[in-house]
Amino acid sequence: MNHFLAISLLLVASVLAGCATHPAPELRPFSAEESKELALEALSRRGLSFDEYQQKKAELTAQPQKAFGFDQQGEMNADRALPVRGHAS
Repeated sequence: MNHFLAISLLLVASVLAGCATHPAPELRPFSAEESKELALEALSRRGLSFDEYQQKKAELTAQPQKAFGFDQQGEMNADRALPVRGHAS
């Protein structure tokens, strides 16, 4: 009879302990910010070219895409804010 009581108490304690735990965070839906962050991480792992990456990133972040490219002098145009000496702006 003593063994039956001990097993019953262990069973009841384990059931109550299982009911008292919080749900796993994986079971809750992702917020909009978390979804966007996961999409950006997946995008960075895809191995796209620079132009394709910038285009997809602009789509995900809903920002207007900046024009990157070469200017007429063959130099990279990155929308420089500081003028370079000896070059016309």
